[in-house]
Amino acid sequence: MTRSVPREADFDLAPDLLDGAMNLTMTTRDCDLAYWLTAVAQGTLLGRAETGHSATAATPDFMREDGPLREALILELGWRSVAEDRAARALSYFVAEAPGVPEMEFFATQVLDEARHARVFRDHLVELGVPAERLHETIAELSADYVADVLTPIEEFVVRTVRDEGDFVGAVAAFTIVVEGVLAPAAELSERKWDRLDPAAGEIAHGAGIDEIRHLTVGSSIVREHLIREPGYRSRAMEIVTEGRRLWDEVPVLKYVLRRENLFQEGMRDHADLLEGYEVFPGRELLETGATERYDIAERWTDEMAEARLRYMGLPEATAILKTATAR
Repeated sequence: MTRSVPREADFDLAPDLLDGAMNLTMTTRDCDLAYWLTAVAQGTLLGRAETGHSATAATPDFMREDGPLREALILELGWRSVAEDRAARALSYFVAEAPGVPEMEFFATQVLDEARHARVFRDHLVELGVPAERLHETIAELSADYVADVLTPIEEFVVRTVRDEGDFVGAVAAFTIVVEGVLAPAAELSERKWDRLDPAAGEIAHGAGIDEIRHLTVGSSIVREHLIREPGYRSRAMEIVTEGRRLWDEVPVLKYVLRRENLFQEGMRDHADLLEGYEVFPGRELLETGATERYDIAERWTDEMAEARLRYMGLPEATAILKTATAR
């Protein structure tokens, strides 16, 4: 018997990350281990399990040549690989602290998702010409400051909530809104940026985005269902969201994003022929955008997606927190 792949897990038919994360509803009961083994392992990853992209999605020779475009992608994937590695390790506590089998199975699959993302981001650096024998050393060198300034404070917040405070639902809210919810729009932008310049990188980003839809929607449903059962938890949920957003406003993301986007800006001009007429979003050509504008686009997507998920969770009052965000 042939099992059809659900649309949200189909590599070619799934909605984009923003649409899916803002509009789909999935729960731990929908996304158990059996779902992952069929819809994801035999659906999303079909023909892409090893590298994250199909054999026909090639990396152009110019992406292996020294220059700002290659450097931008190496920074982006290097930083994302470390972020996904940290996420996989932090989520192991979610597996350990899961209150039931559905939650345990779902987060076990998310640990695997994040570990796979880290691997395909990391391995694409080798496809870009980074020597395999120096891969881990190279990533450690280029990401040291990013890890210390951005990833470590966020990881400590999430791990403290689930491991030290024993607040499983609070940690899910923190991870969904602060970690997944803030990094996901940048991931969506990544797919759109590299689609024509490096089709392999574009496919890798797209596949990861399909997984992030599942992570965001299921995480949101866990918080929503808990608040329905335990309405007194609302004040604690508000504390978590407030603290998480304040932390995100404090970490210096902007300087790292602009470093990468300025390199991309310089490099994409050398390949304007590939991008002629290509719109990064409806009505706006990628070639017409600047580094700061692309950052602002991701920020706007972040707020729109977070607002949608907070309303779904049953925390509409938390959307006011988004209006108080400060420049980073």
